[in-house]
Amino acid sequence: MPLSHRPPTLVYAPLGRDAAIAAALLSEVGAHPRICPDLGGFIAALNEDACFAVVTEEALNDADLRPLAGFVAGQPAWSDLPFIVLTRSGGGPERNPAAARLSELLGNATFLERPFHPTTFASIARSALKARARQFEARMRIEQLHESEERLRTALAAGRLGSWELDMANGTLDISAAGKAVFGFPPEAALDFSAMLAAIHPQDRPAMVAVVDAALHAGTDFTLEYRTVWPDGGLHWAEVRARSVRDRRGVRLVGVCSDITDRRAAEDAMRRLNETLEERVAERTAALKQAHDAMLAEIGQREHAEELLRQAQKMEAVGQLTGGLAHDFNNLLAGISGNLELLAARARQGRIGELDRFITAAQAAAARAASLTHRLLAFSRRQTLDPKPTALNRLVAGMEELIARTVGPGIALETAGGEGLWNTLVDPNQLENALLNLCINARDAMPDGGSLRITTANRHLDAAEAALLELPPGAFVTLCVQDTGTGMTPEVMARAFDPFFTTKPVGAGTGLGLSMIYGFARQSGGQAHIESAPGQGTRICLFLPRHDGAVDDAALAAVPPAPPAQAGETVLVVDDEASVRMLVAEVLQDLGYAAIEAVDGPSGLAVLRSDARIDLMISDVGLPGGMNGRQLADAGRSLRPDLRVLFITGYAESAVMSQPAPGVRPDPGMQVMTKPFTLDALGARIRELINAPRRAAG
Repeated sequence: MPLSHRPPTLVYAPLGRDAAIAAALLSEVGAHPRICPDLGGFIAALNEDACFAVVTEEALNDADLRPLAGFVAGQPAWSDLPFIVLTRSGGGPERNPAAARLSELLGNATFLERPFHPTTFASIARSALKARARQFEARMRIEQLHESEERLRTALAAGRLGSWELDMANGTLDISAAGKAVFGFPPEAALDFSAMLAAIHPQDRPAMVAVVDAALHAGTDFTLEYRTVWPDGGLHWAEVRARSVRDRRGVRLVGVCSDITDRRAAEDAMRRLNETLEERVAERTAALKQAHDAMLAEIGQREHAEELLRQAQKMEAVGQLTGGLAHDFNNLLAGISGNLELLAARARQGRIGELDRFITAAQAAAARAASLTHRLLAFSRRQTLDPKPTALNRLVAGMEELIARTVGPGIALETAGGEGLWNTLVDPNQLENALLNLCINARDAMPDGGSLRITTANRHLDAAEAALLELPPGAFVTLCVQDTGTGMTPEVMARAFDPFFTTKPVGAGTGLGLSMIYGFARQSGGQAHIESAPGQGTRICLFLPRHDGAVDDAALAAVPPAPPAQAGETVLVVDDEASVRMLVAEVLQDLGYAAIEAVDGPSGLAVLRSDARIDLMISDVGLPGGMNGRQLADAGRSLRPDLRVLFITGYAESAVMSQPAPGVRPDPGMQVMTKPFTLDALGARIRELINAPRRAAG
């Protein structure tokens, strides 16, 4: 170890060269000499860390040695500081009274008469070094023992354990304060083994005596739980653990004890709880069953009430629908029948020049009736759509002037078409109606004017976005109409697409506008989405699926006059309504076709089984006689595989034939026209079907 850390060897030799010579010799044997100039300094330097001391006899003669004697007497048990006393004459204590006095005072003293040989001094110094080293080692072991005992006391305190030791040779019991507390005694109480046994419950005492005897004779460990009766009469539980120890001191029992009253109380409570568990489970099960039955009864009552409410709402909706339809159709029928009566009267009077006016008015009323039925089919998502590849930017641009006139000069109209906009497959006429309706709603939401913005854009919806819109992930084209109007509350926004729901005054709206737009969007494979807040305006976006097909500009042209029939071409007309059969037959005859009429499915099938030439069959869907139009068409095609069929119906196209999958063209030899229709459109469709390519054989 470094020299500065070695225990010092004190040298007190104030006369002559004794101190210097002693210091030199001490250094040679590995000691660390420290020369003290006077007795006060020497006594002050004496402490437990000093290695040993070298003093001269004459330095201590006639001096007050009481402080030195106090140090020697006050040393701890492990310490006995060695002294080397250098004398001049007279030898050691047996021949020198002064040396004898110093020997008694210093205790562990070695006397060396001067002059001495250096090797003699070195030998004595080495012996002192070794003796003191053994003392330092004893000190270290004692300190370690004390630290270990302190850790043990800390652990016992943390575990709420008391320690005890029973010496069987003399019957003494050494027990800690925590151990006394286990038996209900204060720390200062004197507790021997008999008192400890007396504190045990009489019924448990024999068990304690038995395990103690077994441990002493067999050397076994034991653990025992028993009841204790405290001095105040309280009943507690204790746990005792002990081990038999045999050493030079004899046979002892060393152990720990703890109060387990709380634990035993918890165990007793748990045992009682388990004993009544089955009964309590049965009671709880019965209570839960009763609550469950009551809840089911309440749910049943609620479902019944909700069903009654839904039925009432349905009846209210039906009442609104029938009342509105009756009102609208009465107005339309009045216009149609009135104009037809005037038309007949003017014809009888020969006033031919006035007929066009009445014809135009009747046709306009019929067109409004057709629009109303289309709106009804749209909100039910069962209208017959005629989807075509459509460029939204071109459609919006074509309607911009009409929208501007419709919303009026008080509203600033702005359009922004997305660049590189994809096409979409929709019915362009229905989309125009939807866009116009959205703009009209936006206008009504801005009674004091504002701004209206129409935008288009490409959108790719990931799985999360698509799930929120109830759409499949993929590419969509958006058409959005945004206004700066009054906006909607969350409650109104939640019901905006409901049929017949309107916030407009009575008579100002039917409640079918937004529901028609929603139905059209869903039927087209897309979605309608509203964003709004009171005072912040409203933004409604239509999401329509992307279509990779090109726009057919020729399909946008007006329907040309129907071309005439070729020689011998014959059309079978099947309809149970005589007026419709007559109308279609008249159109066919005007175009040069031969017409064969049938009133129901069986009679139409009979014609198909004959040898008559049939180039096309025109049939209603709903036919009497047990065979509808689709069944008739299927039966006819089994007889005539190349039979062309045109359904004319007021039903939705989905009631006749399923919509083709995206990208798959429908059967060109079977088509549907929705009533009502123009005669030119009927003639053009007849010609188109007859000229359509024949189906491949097989």
